Amino acid sequence: MSTLLSLRHVHAYYGAAHILHDLSLQVNAGERVALIGRNGVGKTTVVNTVLGIAQMKGGELWLGADQLARPRPYHAAQHGIAVVPQGRRIVANLTVEENLLLGGAVGRKGPWTVSEIYKLFPILQERAHTPGTALSGGQQQMLAVGRALMTNPDLLLLDEPTEGLAPVIVDQLADIFNHVAEQGTALLLIEQNMNLVVRVAYRYLAMAKGTVVNQGEVSNTQQSLEDLQSHVVI
Repeated sequence: MSTLLSLRHVHAYYGAAHILHDLSLQVNAGERVALIGRNGVGKTTVVNTVLGIAQMKGGELWLGADQLARPRPYHAAQHGIAVVPQGRRIVANLTVEENLLLGGAVGRKGPWTVSEIYKLFPILQERAHTPGTALSGGQQQMLAVGRALMTNPDLLLLDEPTEGLAPVIVDQLADIFNHVAEQGTALLLIEQNMNLVVRVAYRYLAMAKGTVVNQGEVSNTQQSLEDLQSHVVI
C-alpha cells in the first residue's frame, strides 16, 4: 500500500508561535482517516503545514515518494492532494461552474468532470450560473467539495466540512464522502462531529497540544462513538 502523505516528527510555527510539536501521521492510498481533537489543538495547522502556510522548522514532510523541505500550496495539487478548506473559500466573483472549472485547471486526468460533479450534487447544476457566494452554506460546502474533486485527487483533505451545517446536510455529505472513498480516493477528515466520523472513517488519530496522542480503529457502534467523543470535549 503506497503512502500518499507522511509527516514525521514535525514541528510547525506561525511566526514565533509553536503549534505542532513532534507530530507524526501517515495516510495511505485508499484509507479513510479521521483527525480529531478539541478546538485549538493544531488540526488545521496540519493542513496548513502541508500547504506551506505554517512554517515547518523540524521533522519531515513527504508527499508520495517526495520529501519537501519547503512545501508550497501547488506542491500538494501536483502530488494529487486536494484540500476542502475550513470556511469553504468560494471565489466570490466566479459562478458555481467557474469555481468548479478552477479546480479542474490543475490538469490531472481522472473520472471527475463537471458533469460528474453535477451528478453528485444536482443542486449545483441547477445553480451553475449563480455566483458561488450566493449559495446557502450547505450548497457552498458541496461546491467546495466538488471543486476539490475536480483536481482528480488521490487524497482529499477535509477541514471541518460540516461546521455550521444542518443535520440533514451532514447526512448528505456523509453519503457523498463514502461514495468518493468507494471510488478509490483516500480521505483525511478533520472533524468535530463524531457521528460523521463513525459513518465515514475507518481509523482515527486524536490530537492534543499539537501532537497525536492516541489512535485506533473506528467502528460504527455506540461504544466507538463514545470513545471518540472523549477526545473532542470542547
